Amino acid sequence: MSEYRERTTGEVKTQGQWRAAFKNMSLPKVWNSNVCDAMNIDPVLASPAATVGDYQTSVRDGVEQDSNGNWVERYVARNMFADTTEDGVTTTQSQHEAAYQATLDANTATSNRNTRDAKLSETDFYALSDVTMSDTMATYRQALRDLPDHSNWPNLEDADWPTKPE
Repeated sequence: MSEYRERTTGEVKTQGQWRAAFKNMSLPKVWNSNVCDAMNIDPVLASPAATVGDYQTSVRDGVEQDSNGNWVERYVARNMFADTTEDGVTTTQSQHEAAYQATLDANTATSNRNTRDAKLSETDFYALSDVTMSDTMATYRQALRDLPDHSNWPNLEDADWPTKPE
């Protein structure tokens, strides 16, 4: 979505909104510098999102001029949570963050359990009574079952997962 900034007022609108504002002016599909000069507007260029920390999000916060004089989107990092009070009960920002992290960890744990269960299912035939399971396969399957006791659980890295024997 193309945006343009009015040079005098600083008002930012989409191309469609500017077309509606200049409904009596015949405008080409592609706007070059001559069109922008006639309408007294400058294009707003895309810019990267703000760098964020834990429990922050990047939020669009208007436009600003860059070092080259171009108008670009402005993004700032904002906290995802704040202290809240509801029915006389105050919940702190850190309590909100802890609850959010607990939800993320629970979802990650569920996903990891599903992956672990699928890996166990892939090797279930080794546990049939008419198949002799190798020690390495038994160790692998036990390591999969022990994953919830891993020190990094539920936020496992690739190296934390056992390697399936050949």
